Amino acid sequence: MKAAVLKGPGELVAEARLCPEPGPEDILIKVHTCGVCGTDSHLFHGEHLVTFPVVPGHEFSGTVEEVGGKVRHLKVGDPVTIDPNIVCGVCPFCRRGQIQLCEQLTAVGVNRDGGFADYCLAPAEQAYHLPDGLTLEAGAFAEPLACCLHGLDRARFSRGAKVLILGGGSIGQLMLQLVRSGGASKVVLSEPRENRRRLALKLGADAAVDPSESHAVLALREATEGGADLTIECAGHEKAVEQALAATRRGGVVLLFGVSSPEAQAHIRPYDFFLRELTLVGSFINPFTHQRALEILAAGQVNTSPLVSHRFPVEQTVEALRMSRSPEALKVLVQPGKDSAVSAALTPL
Repeated sequence: MKAAVLKGPGELVAEARLCPEPGPEDILIKVHTCGVCGTDSHLFHGEHLVTFPVVPGHEFSGTVEEVGGKVRHLKVGDPVTIDPNIVCGVCPFCRRGQIQLCEQLTAVGVNRDGGFADYCLAPAEQAYHLPDGLTLEAGAFAEPLACCLHGLDRARFSRGAKVLILGGGSIGQLMLQLVRSGGASKVVLSEPRENRRRLALKLGADAAVDPSESHAVLALREATEGGADLTIECAGHEKAVEQALAATRRGGVVLLFGVSSPEAQAHIRPYDFFLRELTLVGSFINPFTHQRALEILAAGQVNTSPLVSHRFPVEQTVEALRMSRSPEALKVLVQPGKDSAVSAALTPL
């Protein structure tokens, strides 16, 4: 099989490998689609806790190729997606139901081989059967959508809320559709790129504002009729964090969802939190939300097709990572081609 292997920071190589064999409680998945996430770029640059060497890719779907001897809930040919986050189940956080804070958390595509390959081995208990009618490409969005759902749960989003979203990348566009279908009374997107603002309006935003313009915060507050009840920061940038706090109404909630660099620092004024009774919320991964994400996708409440801008084979995974950071990209996918030559995978990317 072909696999894109991250050997170390900045060193991603496509190579030929033997297919792994499933253990008694594992399944072997023939990968159909694997999304490129901002986390993958951080891993590529050595910015997160990654175990080298590893095949990255944690947002993926495919069909079951083989099942281990103890696996009963899946069979060969089943379409599946994977919750990549593997928890210990016995640490204090797991036993309190806060599995996202597990002290021994590992992940497919971070600490064990993931979806930038023709095949991926995963624990069968991490697999979710795709609902009838849901395509494999759409199924690859289950993981990021599940993370969005956890964020909205943490922020206590409710019907009728006025919502401001900072960042119009694929995550921002997913959040937009979730809050719109969930009954938000007004949805405003802040995004410097015109093509993403246009897409947001097509997907249901009431207004789309360029945050790089002068008086951007005033424009955002006016667009949300005095300030947002809930502001969701999806850009992963310290300036966006500062704008989020400034554009939220008194008593409002700010959800920090975007993944910023570990060294990034935002300037905040504690007095604002005191005077305006702001609530600042963080959100990490997708505890107990993966099934909900699949049901939302199957119901058509979120449309993923307009979000896909580029598709690459495994051999071009580095190009896929580069493109994911380009202004012209939205959601970049790696889709292993069953007819592509294995010899091509031996070229360093």
